[in-house]
Amino acid sequence: MQRSFSLVCVCLLFFFAGCFTETDDGPSPAETVLVQVGDTAPGFELTTLDGEAFSLEAHRGKIVLINFFATWCPPCREELPFLEKEIWQTFDREKLTVLVIGREENDEIIQPFVDKHGYSVPFAGDPEMVAYSQYATRFIPRNFVIGPDGTVLYQSQGYDPREFEEMVELIEEAVAGLDAIEGEAPPVSSTAA
Repeated sequence: MQRSFSLVCVCLLFFFAGCFTETDDGPSPAETVLVQVGDTAPGFELTTLDGEAFSLEAHRGKIVLINFFATWCPPCREELPFLEKEIWQTFDREKLTVLVIGREENDEIIQPFVDKHGYSVPFAGDPEMVAYSQYATRFIPRNFVIGPDGTVLYQSQGYDPREFEEMVELIEEAVAGLDAIEGEAPPVSSTAA
């Protein structure tokens, strides 16, 4: 009985490896991030569950939130309902694009999860970690908010409600900045007759 319990614990440890927990040994989540605030976000192309091509470059001029997750990751599962409600369903989609990327997961794994939870936010699989490996080496969930010029404005690892609210506030400010730019009238030129 004791041996079976130990085996289950070891299996769970391997299962949750890469999902942020306070008890992980080795490098901290902050030490495994490859892209910092102020860096240019690495480009990538993925296909969403809806079959749409997603290219980060194609979204220049907008705010972009990239969320890396996995269907089996408890903090990821805790964060996603807030991402859906407080970000995806709140902000103008002409100004903010969101993509949730399944690290090491394909559409066949992600689609039933999305259907079960009724998410409408776009999801894409990243089974070969083409996108993820440009942003981090370990740990999920991870969020990267990218500005209209392609610069990383915010990055986080793990799920913490306070940090999530900070991210929402930053997105509000970034969207307000886009609104201010759009609201500016072009300079009036005066010509002498």
